[in-house]
Amino acid sequence: MTRATQILRKGGKALEDFNLLKVLQSEISHELSSNSFQDIKSGSLGDFVLDWNSAQSHDVVLRRKSESGEEVAVSALLGHETRDSEGKFPREVFMKVCVRKPGLSSMLQFDCGVSEKGVHGSDFNIHSAYYLQSSTIPNSSIYRGPSFSSLDPQLQDAFKEYLLARGIGENLTNFLLLTLHKKEQGQYVNWLQILESFVAKDK
Repeated sequence: MTRATQILRKGGKALEDFNLLKVLQSEISHELSSNSFQDIKSGSLGDFVLDWNSAQSHDVVLRRKSESGEEVAVSALLGHETRDSEGKFPREVFMKVCVRKPGLSSMLQFDCGVSEKGVHGSDFNIHSAYYLQSSTIPNSSIYRGPSFSSLDPQLQDAFKEYLLARGIGENLTNFLLLTLHKKEQGQYVNWLQILESFVAKDK
């Protein structure tokens, strides 16, 4: 009886593994054949260069240095799911922009959200703006300015124009949306393939 039970358990486990393998293979095939982002304009980097885009990380980092020596750094990663069911991109992008003047250790930091807008378009909103006296992580008790939404609307618009003048425009936000969604899709497929290989070896 014990031997029969062991055989049944082994057979049941093999069936479960086979079912899991079939589902994994089906999901991989679906993702590889999906052309969700095929017709979307990729945007461009402009004067920025891609400084970091590891296959193992969630984020990307872009940098730009003007002739005057001013440096602009952009880091971005996918954020919350959007409420727009008709959009091409299921998630927004969290974008952090840091601006440093030549010869100074202080900088301006802007925390922004990037989302799809219209057909093949995108836009960004500033959530907060900080003046940081150094590039080190500030103490949480340090005053970092008022809530951005409480600022005068004209001042909010002026801050956005300040970033637009430094290359943070639609071409760049289109690039970030597409690059980060493709990055996530590639990482998901890679994860599925690793699981498929593990389950197949265990059969």
